[in-house]
Amino acid sequence: MQARLKLKPGQKGTRKLVELYGPRLVCVRYHHDEQRRKRFKTAELIVDESPWTPPPIKPDKLVAVRVELNEAELQCRVKLAGGKWSPQHKVWHLRYDQAGALSLESRIEQRKVSNTRSLGKTRCW
Repeated sequence: MQARLKLKPGQKGTRKLVELYGPRLVCVRYHHDEQRRKRFKTAELIVDESPWTPPPIKPDKLVAVRVELNEAELQCRVKLAGGKWSPQHKVWHLRYDQAGALSLESRIEQRKVSNTRSLGKTRCW
C-alpha cells in the first residue's frame, strides 16, 4: 500500500474529518492498494498533549544557516568560521557553536543536518 496524498486540515478532502475531530486532526492521507484495487483514507490525530523541552544542541553539531545572497560580508564570515555552502539546499552548513559566535541562531533552519566532518577547508574570496 502506497500513500499518494497528504492533506492538511481544511484542504479539499478533509472537511468531514475536520468537523468530526476539530483541532485534534493533524493530517489526512490517502493510501492506494493496487492489488486489491482499494483506496484508504487515514487520519492522524493528537490523542495526548504534555510539556516537552527539546534537548540542548551539541556545540559540534552541524546546522543549516540561511544567509541571503546579497549578504556577502556575512557569507565571508560564515566561510571563515568553517561554513560550507550547500547549493542543493541553498544554506550554509556550520557548527552550532560557530553559528552562536556569529549570532546566527535565529537563522538556523529546522531541517536536520548530518554531523559529518568531511566539510574540508574553505577560503574566503
